[in-house]
Amino acid sequence: MLCTTANITESREVNLNFDKNKTLTDSPSNLTEAKISKEYIIKDIIADDQDLKDFLFTLGCYKGETIALISILAENYVITVKDARYSIDSDLARAIRL
Repeated sequence: MLCTTANITESREVNLNFDKNKTLTDSPSNLTEAKISKEYIIKDIIADDQDLKDFLFTLGCYKGETIALISILAENYVITVKDARYSIDSDLARAIRL
């Protein structure tokens, strides 16, 4: 491939646009990787234990629902779901996919 000024300029523009769109790579996979005080949409609940899934469902944690991480205290994650605050452990937080 022949390297020209146009190719270099185009490459720089692509890199600049990639940096602006970092949200694709910066998005957390689960609640343990979420940023504090930011709202997310729950994509799925992944857990081997059905009781764990059922418990999260009773809190209002299910696909499509909005969730926000308020704080992390030791291994407890304080979250808000449907205008309610809950403290969940890291296993529950890992099960919530964002």
